[in-house]
Amino acid sequence: MGEKWARLAPWRRGAFVDVLLALAVLAFTIPFTLTGRSFSLVSAPQWLQLAAGAATAAAMLGRRRSAWPMVAGAVVCAVLTGQLVPLTLAAYSMTAESRVRHWPWVVGAMTLAYMAVDYAEPSTDQFVHLVAVRGLTLVFLPALVGTWVRDYQRMIGELREGVRVREERAAAQERRRIAAELHDTVTHAVTVMVLNAGLIQDTEDIGDIRKLARSIEDKGVRALTELRELLTALRRRDLPPSAEGVEGIPQLVEESRATGLRVALHLDVPVEEMSREAGHVCYRVVQEGLNNVRKHAPGADVQVACEAHGNAVSLSVVNSGGSRPARRGFEAPCDSGYGLAGLRERLTLIGGRLCYGPTPEGGFSLTARVPFHPPDIES
Repeated sequence: MGEKWARLAPWRRGAFVDVLLALAVLAFTIPFTLTGRSFSLVSAPQWLQLAAGAATAAAMLGRRRSAWPMVAGAVVCAVLTGQLVPLTLAAYSMTAESRVRHWPWVVGAMTLAYMAVDYAEPSTDQFVHLVAVRGLTLVFLPALVGTWVRDYQRMIGELREGVRVREERAAAQERRRIAAELHDTVTHAVTVMVLNAGLIQDTEDIGDIRKLARSIEDKGVRALTELRELLTALRRRDLPPSAEGVEGIPQLVEESRATGLRVALHLDVPVEEMSREAGHVCYRVVQEGLNNVRKHAPGADVQVACEAHGNAVSLSVVNSGGSRPARRGFEAPCDSGYGLAGLRERLTLIGGRLCYGPTPEGGFSLTARVPFHPPDIES
């Protein structure tokens, strides 16, 4: 029963409770009025008593829209029929479901109405202190409980909203992480393949053509393998087995040289002292830097440096800016927005730093600082 109740939509649960309260009012007013056992504080015909009970029950159905018809109906019903249960239900519903200003004064008036009817009832003990206790217990106390319920529901709503916001932020961060990984994996491979294909068009030597074609094939196969492993790793939120580290940087440089870039490399990093995650980030920094040079300054001289300083690695990819026109058939693709921006976000999350911008000589500089052991890095 509890699970079925929880699965109901909130408005259906509320409507169900409204109907139950309306039926409760009818159950306490109609039978007593028809059998002549009702007590009226003021002389009223039976039809008016029945109408008061029916009107109060109808007001219960709209208790969340406005509390005033329910409160007025409960007071009138108590005065005309002598039934006090509607006052108890109205006091609770007013504070639990509505925002009535100065509700203590309203509940106080309802309590006085309860006490007046209760004191005038011939079958009750006509002791003022007992009447007061019953009024406070059966009207004011339910109103207090209603305020607690309303505050609790508001707190639950705020908690759920907070959870929803955090889930949306986590989902957005995960989408950015996946986009950055796909950008790093696909852009590098496709750029190298396109440049090699352009070299084939400009080469007549059969041996060189076969070598370049084999390079394209190898790069394509490697990219497919990395994509498969990346998709698997993203489900587990860890690094794929083939994720390159600092030891893969020389291979990046060789691939860039094969496409016509003039790259000088200085690598002096204690690989054994670095975490695997830190090494992978270093690889991504150099990869992104070389990709940008290939796309935007294909003829520039490039200096790649990777050195250890303290407990972190300092990296730089700097090009001279003296570029020649891009190879025929190759145009730099539009920036997807996941390259440098995604790299900066990745480094910020692990406590690193990324800086980039033009140099005074007209080139472009990309520098980064990567800690040896990043805290809780996610690839």
